[in-house]
Amino acid sequence: MQLTDSNYYSKEADKEYMSVSQFKDFAGTYGKLPCEFTAIEKMERRWEEEPSTAMMVGSYVDAYFEGTLDRFKAENPSLFKKDGSLKAEYIKADSIIARIERDEYFMKYMSGQKQVIMTGELFGAKWKIKIDSYLPDVAIVDLKVMSSITELKWVKDLGYLDFVRYWGYDIQGAVYQEIVRQNTGKKLPFYIAGATKQDEPDIQIIHVTDNYLQEALSMVEANMPRVLAVKNGEREPDRCELCDCCRHTRVLTKPISIADLTAGI
Repeated sequence: MQLTDSNYYSKEADKEYMSVSQFKDFAGTYGKLPCEFTAIEKMERRWEEEPSTAMMVGSYVDAYFEGTLDRFKAENPSLFKKDGSLKAEYIKADSIIARIERDEYFMKYMSGQKQVIMTGELFGAKWKIKIDSYLPDVAIVDLKVMSSITELKWVKDLGYLDFVRYWGYDIQGAVYQEIVRQNTGKKLPFYIAGATKQDEPDIQIIHVTDNYLQEALSMVEANMPRVLAVKNGEREPDRCELCDCCRHTRVLTKPISIADLTAGI
């Protein structure tokens, strides 16, 4: 299957290729609960998650920098109030864009080729990636819009984690770096171009160093046998019983114990 902008997110592409977002649906991250059942339902297009406002703000900024904002606005009338003006959240997105654009250093990292599609093979699967800003022979850059760059998240048994590892962006960097290497022969550094939705947006270019990427790639390798067995129908998917999809599809057959209410603590 030849991937293009028009079919990259199609059901056929998701079945043929693994992606970082699909892997995280199956295996989770420190901040994202895994649910194999939901991963399969999403792949088969039997379940679609409603994008949150936070996700839509990020997509708005992404669309601007890839040059598709007019199309994004046309396809998402929910961005506008009844009088046709932008809702406050997206006026805020415009201010984030303006803050980014007045920083020359940030814009250097965003000056690469936009939404570059590459494919490769990794741990028994074909993978697809789409790079926000690709600077050949120089860097791989992914744009992230978030609530805070510096806020740490608490993880049981680990302690406080930065947002990169909490949300699995190190996994993204590791896979992107390896697929680019397979296509070009060059092992390029991975950067996150981060901007926040704070009243005064914070901006940073964050180098996710290779030691973190190698650790993340090892984690992907360890999880792939199970992920592929479930994706290929060789094993039944586990249900997390906590996500929206599991709540929507739950069929009661017996009571639970009061002890089950605290089993995950």
